[in-house]
Amino acid sequence: MYWQTSRFQIDLDRPQVMGIVNVTPDSFSDGGSHATTAAAMRHCEQLIAEGADLLDIGGESTRPGAEPVGVAEELARVLPVVREAVRLGVPISVDTYKPQVMRAVLDVGADIVNDIWALRWAAASAPAKEELSGADVVARHPRCGVCLMHMYREPQTMQTAPMTGDVVEQVRDFLAEAARQLEAMGVAKERVLLDPGVGFGKTVAQNFALLARQGELLALGYPLLAAWSRKSSLAAMAAVGAERLEGVHDRMLPSVAAALLAVERGARVVRVHDVSVTVSALKVWAAAHIG
Repeated sequence: MYWQTSRFQIDLDRPQVMGIVNVTPDSFSDGGSHATTAAAMRHCEQLIAEGADLLDIGGESTRPGAEPVGVAEELARVLPVVREAVRLGVPISVDTYKPQVMRAVLDVGADIVNDIWALRWAAASAPAKEELSGADVVARHPRCGVCLMHMYREPQTMQTAPMTGDVVEQVRDFLAEAARQLEAMGVAKERVLLDPGVGFGKTVAQNFALLARQGELLALGYPLLAAWSRKSSLAAMAAVGAERLEGVHDRMLPSVAAALLAVERGARVVRVHDVSVTVSALKVWAAAHIG
């Protein structure tokens, strides 16, 4: 199995580690740490040295309650980093839902569009008719990879009234339809990855239901990306007594455990902040699965 992207066919027979590079002042985990091009590039190089297989660069926080960022500001944050990062020899993903940003980063060599809106944002924001949608941008690109994520509501409201009902069934049906629509536009199946959207409009119990029943999502026939890293649901479950894991770095071990469980249950890409420990844990997992 492989994931076709702009410059790379990514071998998914081995689980891939996607390192997170937030070029933002306000991300929930590391906002402000890599907000300049120089700092972001140092972080990119560090993550690759730690074993990251690919990098995911984002210029807008999508934590619950985060305010949206304009196109010009997002481009000013991510475009200089992407221009440099494409020279590092690994696939470069850009975490964005704006068609204008997608087009710009693909034009300078990015490999993957990673979209929390699953390419729906253009319709939701009612753009001018002459503007391309995210789906148009991806469909018109000959080879770029795309990750379609499930999100309930939007970042500003998604946790004020989370989903109800059978979350796995709803997420499965949504992702199946999003992928079907994209393939109807001519996008080859091997370019598409799916992400159930842990933490995006779901309760703690619903997030863990997605992990427990991950096989139902895999039945759609697409590889899955798991993005559990430092999520608040892990803090809620891994709390010791009355001590909740408030610091994001306290969530490292639960994050690694969730990544391993996701891989064990079939995820092919894990999106993480803590690359080195995740890579080490996956090496142990792989050694136990030889033969």
